[in-house]
Amino acid sequence: MQYNKKIIQHFMHPKNVGEIKNADGVGKVGNPVCGDIMWVYIKVGKNKKGEEIIKDIKFKTMGCVAAIATSSMITELAKGKTLDKASKITRDDIAKSLGGLPSIKYHCSILAADALHKAIEDYKKRKND
Repeated sequence: MQYNKKIIQHFMHPKNVGEIKNADGVGKVGNPVCGDIMWVYIKVGKNKKGEEIIKDIKFKTMGCVAAIATSSMITELAKGKTLDKASKITRDDIAKSLGGLPSIKYHCSILAADALHKAIEDYKKRKND
């Protein structure tokens, strides 16, 4: 399988790896077919306009090169964004930001987007409880 330089870079040196203790929201997704599992943790703060933003974001992923690269990229794309903007990040945004994914690995970008969206949903649910 051929990966481009950007994917290899995010795999070899992933950004925002780890877990946030007392996270405001956690999203967990998995794909039983390939065995990939991703956790995305978010800490929410406010920007100068008083809008809720993703102040911190981390991930833990058990998976292939593409799973780790897409997890790293989703954290880069979402960090500092309002919850509204972050919830609109798509699998295509992730794949494009990585310079494209092999079609057999496209599902990894879907997992990464889903994990972020679940973390935001989890935060909103906790806030309203």
